[in-house]
Amino acid sequence: MNSDSERPAVTELRLSAFKAHRGVVLPLGPLTLLSGGSGSGKSSALQAYEILARLGSGQSLARAVRDVAGGPSACVPAGARPDDQGRRGFRIGCTVSGPAGPVSLDLAVQAEPELRIVGERLTGGGETLLTTALTDPDRPAVQAAWHTAGATPVTRAPLPDDRLGTSLLPLRVAGKTAGQRLVLAAAEQVVVALRSAFVCDPRPEVMRGTGGARAAGGAGLPGATGATGATASAGGAGGSAGRGSGVRGGRGKGAGKAREGHDEGRLRSSCDNLPAVLARTSQECARRHAVLVAAVREACVGPVDGLRAVPRQAGVTGAGAGAAGSGARESGVTGATGAGATGAGVTASRMTASGATGAGAAAAVPAAGRGGTAGAQSGGGLGDAGVQVVLDRGVLGEMPVEQLGDGELRFLALALVLLTGPGVLAMDPAGEIPSAHQQMTVMADGMDRCMDRRQARELVSLAVRMAERGHVRLLGTVRDPSVAEGLPGVQVLHLGA
Repeated sequence: MNSDSERPAVTELRLSAFKAHRGVVLPLGPLTLLSGGSGSGKSSALQAYEILARLGSGQSLARAVRDVAGGPSACVPAGARPDDQGRRGFRIGCTVSGPAGPVSLDLAVQAEPELRIVGERLTGGGETLLTTALTDPDRPAVQAAWHTAGATPVTRAPLPDDRLGTSLLPLRVAGKTAGQRLVLAAAEQVVVALRSAFVCDPRPEVMRGTGGARAAGGAGLPGATGATGATASAGGAGGSAGRGSGVRGGRGKGAGKAREGHDEGRLRSSCDNLPAVLARTSQECARRHAVLVAAVREACVGPVDGLRAVPRQAGVTGAGAGAAGSGARESGVTGATGAGATGAGVTASRMTASGATGAGAAAAVPAAGRGGTAGAQSGGGLGDAGVQVVLDRGVLGEMPVEQLGDGELRFLALALVLLTGPGVLAMDPAGEIPSAHQQMTVMADGMDRCMDRRQARELVSLAVRMAERGHVRLLGTVRDPSVAEGLPGVQVLHLGA
């Protein structure tokens, strides 16, 4: 594969009946921004995408909707009346383009009285590839039928009603007939695209350690990664129709701790572990780090000569570390001190923007080892893992980045996400598919939150440059759509108009 069209990507989001949306179809390009007034449904659209992404990653339906404020019932369209059995629900879907052509996935979810997937339909290549239907409300299963095109036109079997049937097909379909191979290709394409999503919601109060204790690995945070946590591979939920059976990567008592340590060198959704990740990326790819420094220079007030990760001294909080009086515009409130860096390499050498050649020159970041970036943790904030990030302001000295304004902190985190990839982010892309054949989709609700127009436009410009490379897509919401005016390749969809 060597063309962008062959990398699986969600190119259409359907909100047939979801919250305030009815019959809404959103075409998604490489860089799509949603705008509209308060209550127009911008955040709801991203929530629907995230639910699909979580399901595509093998998560249960309950986990997929757990971060929706108000629970599953909040997803039901306003005014929807229950049927004779008191059931209400919502319907969402998407189209994924890729090597198998356009493949459509549509879901009907019952939210009340019991949460379950009551219907699923997968179509592609002019065929109905999979259908599921609830035939016995007393059983935790749906009856599935998938395309075979052999001696028997379809194969029928029960599937769990709390999992995406499409993600279970690779372990159910033998692939012996042309019809079965079409089903497998379509299912793989959908799962790869959905698993390639990363929900990014940098939260300055959490990054500074003032927003309370965070959950390990980013789980449980609002907007947590749609394709992260204890996720499964395509078909990783196993061949059993039992609820939650055989999900690879599921959390046992020890799995959560293992995941926490594994993810410390990978950026979480809230970006609370930014220093550990910057310590890693600055060493792995100096050119890409230089591009990040150049972008931060455009977004910050005052000189910016570099960004570097340094060991945090025991007993020194982030607000007091670094050079004092370095021009901070806000009081530096930070979390507790990290327990110390482990391994070599935490003391990253200074990386400046000298020699930066633009985003196009940045090399791919390898998913290399995480030596030196992880460590025991004590509290939250930008001092986790025993390192902190300081901003080199030239003659003004150094300043801990937690002393930056909210808009500058969010810009730094979002820019880092756009410049990296799945190997640096706390997500679970399809490992069996080469990264060159995948596109990561960054979802950023309130992308321009806390930013002025100059910062927001610089961030969108950076997204344009990265999207042109064909490996990163962006779906975000903005308050001010004018930040994208005149920028090539940006699609702005106005909701509620």
